[in-house]
Amino acid sequence: MGMTPFYIEKVILHRLVMDLKNPFETSFGTFKKKDFFIIEAVDGDGNHGFGESVAFPIPWYTEETVATTEHVIKDFLLPLLFEKAIQHPDEISKRFAVVRRNNMAKAAVEGAVWDLYAKRQGVPLAVALGGERDRIESGVSIGIQSSVSDLLKIMEGHLEEGYKRIKLKIKPGMDVDVIREVRHHFPEIQLMADANSAYTLKDTDTLKQLDAFGLMMIEQPLGHDDIYEHSLLQSKLDTPICLDESINSLTDARAAVELGSCRVINLKIGRVGGISETKRIHDFCRGKGVPVWCGGMLESGVGRAHNIAVASLPQFVYPGDISASDRYWERDIIKPPVTLQNGEIIVKSTPGIGYDIDWQALEANRVECHVHHR
Repeated sequence: MGMTPFYIEKVILHRLVMDLKNPFETSFGTFKKKDFFIIEAVDGDGNHGFGESVAFPIPWYTEETVATTEHVIKDFLLPLLFEKAIQHPDEISKRFAVVRRNNMAKAAVEGAVWDLYAKRQGVPLAVALGGERDRIESGVSIGIQSSVSDLLKIMEGHLEEGYKRIKLKIKPGMDVDVIREVRHHFPEIQLMADANSAYTLKDTDTLKQLDAFGLMMIEQPLGHDDIYEHSLLQSKLDTPICLDESINSLTDARAAVELGSCRVINLKIGRVGGISETKRIHDFCRGKGVPVWCGGMLESGVGRAHNIAVASLPQFVYPGDISASDRYWERDIIKPPVTLQNGEIIVKSTPGIGYDIDWQALEANRVECHVHHR
């Protein structure tokens, strides 16, 4: 493929607020709306690429918020983006390296450039990344419910829809007994638990009880920024630990694998700073034989399309948190919406992310729009 340099001539920040179909509760809190940005990057030939921010309004998951994302993009990242021509999207993460962290802001802008680049090359984003799958298995993440009976009912619905794996949020007091009851009703399903850093090493005995239930993994049981203590915990558990919030870069992934802190890594594009860093971590894990899978951040269709492309890479061996559009939205902002077929999502074969923007839906949910020129 040719590598003709191009400039980003214009970036449009579309701020949207969309109602979730169902509240989503974690140990951090409950989310009823998604407040986020769609980043639209335009080159001199009139090609458009789209990215999505995944930060929440409050810094529950990382230190970033919707407001800090906007500030960093407008005041720091866009000037760096506009300053010179681009040959390949991998350059963007290097260009942005002068700005510390703010990975979700970086990923939102870089994602738009990747989509634009793939469209300029006339290839699907998955192909531009080196993806090998034409379909990916889909799992679903279920928030903490008010009762086990409610949880079982929701699980039944998702299993009937064909989802290949169920992830349950847990927290102290809503863990062992809940998983035991779930396993009693669903003894054979692929099941994992996500703790979102709700535990400490003092809870080791509780977490060890989960070994009895044949879980695929326990995700991020300890501190959100911890690698070392997870190595101590993993040495005491039969169940694989999966790290999520602790892995913000290839450097973190290397430390976690070498220390034995985890046996699986959850890769989220926004958390690690973009698609390029996601691919670098993927390639490292592939070399080490460490499975990875794609986590979700309640994305709309644009972010979901990026996740689908990334999950087509070969080391994404477990079903990701990439569900159909109607799992979260009455009407998504892409067309066609993401759909599930026998528990799988087809990787689009059209250029870029493979989906068109549903401008009517986007504008119906848009609360702000700002245009920035080179």
